[in-house]
Amino acid sequence: MKKQIAILGSTGSIGTQTLEVINEHPDNFEVYLLTANNNADLLISQAKKFLPDSVVIVNEKHYKYVKDSLTNFPIKVYTGKDAVCQCVKSSVVDIVVTAMVGYAGLEPTIEAIKAGKVIALANKETLVVAGELINDLAKQYNTPILPIDSEHSAIFQCLSGEFHNPVEKLIITASGGPFRTLKKEELEYVTVSEALKHPKWKMGAKITIDSASLMNKGFEVIEAKWLFGIDPSKIEVVVHPQSIVHSMVQFGDGSIKAQLGMPDMKVPIAYALSYPNRMESRINQRLSISDYSSLTFEKPDLIKFPNLQLAYDAMKSGGNRPCILNAANEIVVDAFLNGKCRFMQMPLIIEETLAKISMIRQPSYEDYVATDKETRELAKSLLK
Repeated sequence: MKKQIAILGSTGSIGTQTLEVINEHPDNFEVYLLTANNNADLLISQAKKFLPDSVVIVNEKHYKYVKDSLTNFPIKVYTGKDAVCQCVKSSVVDIVVTAMVGYAGLEPTIEAIKAGKVIALANKETLVVAGELINDLAKQYNTPILPIDSEHSAIFQCLSGEFHNPVEKLIITASGGPFRTLKKEELEYVTVSEALKHPKWKMGAKITIDSASLMNKGFEVIEAKWLFGIDPSKIEVVVHPQSIVHSMVQFGDGSIKAQLGMPDMKVPIAYALSYPNRMESRINQRLSISDYSSLTFEKPDLIKFPNLQLAYDAMKSGGNRPCILNAANEIVVDAFLNGKCRFMQMPLIIEETLAKISMIRQPSYEDYVATDKETRELAKSLLK
């Protein structure tokens, strides 16, 4: 039987590539649900092609347009955040691909976990904000969480068949982003267009800026802690500009396993959808090792890119600190993209926000919601 797939955030980078994987394997998968926040035109186009049971346009302003555009198609159309949470619980859904950007992915992911759906996780903020809560719920409802991030998929693949063996270290690779070779003083003057030119990966604007500031790598470290139950002291980041080695695992005997491949998100997406099997792909470019005479690795510069250290500190502190980190980052990244904040001003505001918001050591879901709201308000005030 075909697996029924719900894609939360189908119009983003991960969502569109997930649909490419599904389109390549029509005998294996069928789209049940598509959701988008604002990109109504692309959502309509996707719906007409894949004919899902339902679509949700979260922004209610676009509801009538989407509804009218799909009136001649056998597709249910809903709007609002609550509709997303309701649709993921459908008994028909097998896998929920959480590709929504930022904090918005938390609540629907929780509802999908409670409904016992397999979670193909691309929304790293879910584990950054509320990793302990998500892990507890996943255990309670016996819900598997399969990583889509290329780095976490690489670690997951390296650990396959090795879960009984002691892990000494997880080594997460980073491309270094577009500003790896710049001096700190040069970073004061970088522009939005320069920050959006990632040297290896094609991603959405928010995650591309996070990659340029290394906050994305900080989020991945926090995510790895919860996905793999690893102490933060055993998670290392190395800069690997070629982006061929996607991550590594060092075991107790000193040996290291690595997962290599071309920088193509469709590989980890397909692996998550088909796990524990691997599907043959006719689209993805193959890696030819002989084309890469040199693979280099270096330590990240925490002076130039303080966001990575802020993430490590928030992870070590625990509680609601990562939630504060994420909320403040979402505000400053949006401000940077809109010309209201300089690149090197972002970590300063995040650090000040972390210093001013009260620590909650064992937050409930309600605490996370309150912390997120308070942090956003404070970060916005610091931008003025």
